[in-house]
Amino acid sequence: MNTNEQKEEEQFDKVKLSTFQAVREFLTGLFDIHKDTDRDSTISAVKGDISFRGHNAWILIFSIFVASIGLNVSSTAVVIGAMLISPLMGPIVGIGLSVGINDVEMLRRSLINLGVMMFLSILTAYLYFTVSPLTQETPELLARTYPTILDVLVAIFGGLALIVAKTKKGTIASVIFGVAIATALMPPLCTVGYGLAIGNMGYAGGALYLFSINAVFIALSTFIVAKILRFPMVRYANSKRRKRIAQLASVIALIVIVPSIYLFVNLLREQVFETKTMDFVKTVIKYDGAEVVKFTQDYTTKNIDIYLIGNPVPQPVINEWVSQLKETQKLEDCNLRIYQGTDRSGELAAQISGDLKADILEELYVKNETAIRDKDERIRFLENEVARLRINEKVTFEALSNEAKLVYPFLTSISYAETVTNNFSKIDTLPTVTVIWDKSLNRKERAESNKILAEWIKFKLKADTLIIK
Repeated sequence: MNTNEQKEEEQFDKVKLSTFQAVREFLTGLFDIHKDTDRDSTISAVKGDISFRGHNAWILIFSIFVASIGLNVSSTAVVIGAMLISPLMGPIVGIGLSVGINDVEMLRRSLINLGVMMFLSILTAYLYFTVSPLTQETPELLARTYPTILDVLVAIFGGLALIVAKTKKGTIASVIFGVAIATALMPPLCTVGYGLAIGNMGYAGGALYLFSINAVFIALSTFIVAKILRFPMVRYANSKRRKRIAQLASVIALIVIVPSIYLFVNLLREQVFETKTMDFVKTVIKYDGAEVVKFTQDYTTKNIDIYLIGNPVPQPVINEWVSQLKETQKLEDCNLRIYQGTDRSGELAAQISGDLKADILEELYVKNETAIRDKDERIRFLENEVARLRINEKVTFEALSNEAKLVYPFLTSISYAETVTNNFSKIDTLPTVTVIWDKSLNRKERAESNKILAEWIKFKLKADTLIIK
């Protein structure tokens, strides 16, 4: 390599290095949150939000009533309003931060306040739904009876957004409000009260499970951000006490993290199972003349139940479906059970649950209503067509033409129509009659007959104008 080539290569390396450094500095500045973090103010603000006395207690009670009413009438806007005024988020963030900075006193206050808030929220919702005459299940209530993987993801990223917003100098209020809406801590507690009020422990347990997942992952997100931003640890004068507190914080962190990971993985597997089942039913379960009216899947028992109506599906086809199920990833160990509407042994009726029967009947009712509505529209259309054949309310074209033939025997054909005319000053609709006379009449007799017939038709129709051809 000669001297010029060596200089060019060294210059290229310098340019490459400076470009890399510029990109790294840009990305570092873009995502760095350490410089703009006010740790002391954040800790002070979180401690202030933990307190649950006086005004906060009444705000919580009123917001629970508002949320319960919104869930009761299935009003999303009302539920969102209740979430915005709820103070539930404070103690949950306090738990995560206290573990992160080794502050046992803060952790104790957070846990006590959260427990009191939960008890008061559930009691208020229980009293409301016990007194309320509206106890039917609404979509807003049913949506809070069991968590999904999406709820976990919302709690994780919502919690991260919340604590990052709180750590910024000059807290971003819009982020805090948005997280309060997205994570939806209050509606699950209202649903717990609803489940207890109607005696449905499944709803109550599922809603409490959803709240627990949201709370755990928000606290976990706060703990992680506190560690990343290196919040100052609380120091204790007694070294033994400091060590014991640090060990206690570590144990609590593990208690939160390990179940959280387990719950996340389990919910993810269940969501994948449900998605795979839906795809399988949509793409594989097909047979001419048969229709899937409902299907259910159970992640615990691995049973997939499909309910068909229409033409009976032969057993070889069902065997083929089973074979394809065994070859489908994540569904290899599932059991496919087919129930057909033509089964006269009563097995179909025995297997279909009350809810499923109601769903099928509702679907049939909707289809029948649609068919009836289509028929009604067609009847109205035909009635309009018939009405158009009437010249006016009292005279039909058939009666007028038959009478005209009796009065004017030389009339061989007559037609009637409404003619739209435009003389470029206005548009008008005029009755128009076209007639054909017997060929024995000469031109003068036809003109005279047209004139007399026109006067007669105008009299019969009580029309001021008439065009006759």
